[in-house]
Amino acid sequence: MDSDGTQEARGTHASPVPRPAGPPEVPAMPSLPPRAAPGMPPPPDGSAFLTWLRAPRPEAAPGVWRFGHRPRPAEEPEEIPTRQLLSGALIAFLVGWLIWSLLQNGYLGTWWWVPFDLIVPDAWRGGDSDLGETGTYIVYQGYEVLVALAIMIGAARLGRWGEVWRRFVTSRFRRPETQEVRTGPEDDPAQWNELRAAGAPDAAERLAAEARSGLMRDVDHARILRAWQGVRTGRHSLATFSGAVLKDGAAACLHPSGERDLPARLARHDLLTGQVRLGTTVDDVRNPYTYRGTGLALGPDLLGTSLVAVGPAGSGKTGTVVRPLAESLCLHALAGRAAVVVVGAAGAGLGPADAYDVVVRIGNQESEYDLDLYGGTGDPDEAAAVLAEALVGDLADPHPGSDSRRSTTVLAQLLGPFRAVHGRFPSVPELRQLLDGAPGPFAALRQGLQEAGQESLLRELDARERQMGQPGDVGGVLGDRVALLDRPAFAGFFDTSGRSRPFTLKALDHPVRVRIDLPQRGHADASKMLARLVLAQFTASVAVREDRSLFACLLLDDATGVVTPEAVRGIQRLRSGNAGVVLTLRTLDDVARPLRGPLLGATGCRMALSGLTPWDGQDFAEVWGKEWTEARDVTDRQIIAETPAGKAVHMLRRVITGKAPTARAVTVRQVERERWSASELAHAVPAGHAVLSLTDVTGEHAPPLLVDLRS
Repeated sequence: MDSDGTQEARGTHASPVPRPAGPPEVPAMPSLPPRAAPGMPPPPDGSAFLTWLRAPRPEAAPGVWRFGHRPRPAEEPEEIPTRQLLSGALIAFLVGWLIWSLLQNGYLGTWWWVPFDLIVPDAWRGGDSDLGETGTYIVYQGYEVLVALAIMIGAARLGRWGEVWRRFVTSRFRRPETQEVRTGPEDDPAQWNELRAAGAPDAAERLAAEARSGLMRDVDHARILRAWQGVRTGRHSLATFSGAVLKDGAAACLHPSGERDLPARLARHDLLTGQVRLGTTVDDVRNPYTYRGTGLALGPDLLGTSLVAVGPAGSGKTGTVVRPLAESLCLHALAGRAAVVVVGAAGAGLGPADAYDVVVRIGNQESEYDLDLYGGTGDPDEAAAVLAEALVGDLADPHPGSDSRRSTTVLAQLLGPFRAVHGRFPSVPELRQLLDGAPGPFAALRQGLQEAGQESLLRELDARERQMGQPGDVGGVLGDRVALLDRPAFAGFFDTSGRSRPFTLKALDHPVRVRIDLPQRGHADASKMLARLVLAQFTASVAVREDRSLFACLLLDDATGVVTPEAVRGIQRLRSGNAGVVLTLRTLDDVARPLRGPLLGATGCRMALSGLTPWDGQDFAEVWGKEWTEARDVTDRQIIAETPAGKAVHMLRRVITGKAPTARAVTVRQVERERWSASELAHAVPAGHAVLSLTDVTGEHAPPLLVDLRS
């Protein structure tokens, strides 16, 4: 089927991959055993899958784990202190018992018998009544019971007996609440009623049977639902979709890798809402009541505004943030809904190689894939802009209004003529020679341009020769940076002659899963350059994608030295292209001071992990702003007795309590305070926790939340 989930992903090159003309010839896979996964472990009978599919997922505030969520009130209800509640209940009981005793003994008169005299017939009263002595006794006793019940109900309301019962009795014996499921045939998602209504009942019945028999997984459901959305939007025909479903069932419209799940899952995922659970919002007074105790989850709707996480080494950035997000986006890619690029140091624990379609191990000679240094473009100016950002973007003026046009111009003066002569861009050694002004390569390039009659490119080359050696020429700086890549460890990488398999981020038009391992050990500066290169290529590629319904995300573990003015501008443009980035930093000191505010402003989701420094906390406190809160000032003043009797009483109280008699005055006022102060972020966030603020792509936001990332 010509769908977003059937594109070639393993052989991605600079040129676009052709789409298949018809349904993919992939054999059905009904015999595959379902994989156990947190949140959805379907047994052979499919009951757990159906329970997962039918579980309630109510609309909730941004970041709330919607799977089985039970909404809470927006405001915290007032809870009576236990001592006050129990004493009030006891006093109400004693008052009710006293009133009943007084009525029974006639101390309050006989007025309470007036309703009895008005309602009960005269023939029912007295020993010689129509009811007899026993019946008359029952009537009188029944009325007394009714009066006693009325007194007891009044006492129960005044003493809040119902609250006592719920807090101390019912809560101890309450069974865990089971998740409600929707079993009606009209709204049962397992019946695929939308397909039936559209004229594909056979396909709907095949999918329903696969779900009941346990052959369907959550990834299968998400992938087929994505393909069905393509039918609804007119990208694919209903006949092609129905044919693929009838042929392969739950294995229809497979990802090009043929995989229907990841080798293993560490986090809890809900592909119906697209969320991955990161932890639990702490039941803390600093968190809004509606969030307290709820699961905290992220999805493409939040990652589309980008995320920056700051915390020292060992605070959990990779294990509790990047790894779950990478796992979730890989599942989305298998469902044909996302393209993900994960960048980190080799051995950083970003998931097994089997979980990715493309693994680029830069500096490892056994790597099957290479990285395209020029981003797969054929335009010298575009290639020069991306490469200049990677090489010297960190040396540019860090103020947001700066740029690196001089470096881009120098590279364009060399890349254009070289491509015109050789039909390709220069390799790393060739580019280094040109930047260093080696006479041999320059002479050969000039001769080639003269033979081809490229007068405009000859003028570009002449301009480069005139600038070499002049004060302020950036060619030498560019040459020094390129020299970091012209090392024996990188021999064979960044090849432009066509002998290797270069991966280019132009492939983000397809649901591809990519992991790029950087050689940080021994090549820290080169790794920073390559990280800037990937980020620059990513922001440039997603802006020109044809199909923006596919969510694209770049996860950059350790973005030290990556944040530049151009990078900040690129991150700001990602939301409109249905894309986002996830950046982690050990400290905001790894970002130039003028760029810290713009970086936090460009990202909609900001996370401060435990162990933050007060200086980093100050930046977060400023971006999160202040809020109006109620402040209570309590003042105690000593009471001065005027009379001898009062002085004696005060002396007695001092002997008993050991304190002088005082009067307490409480003043309540509205003040504006920081949501989280720098000191609180530095010292009040427990280990394994983080403070996280969220903004989704529609602009809805959540205030900073204290989250336990271990639960």
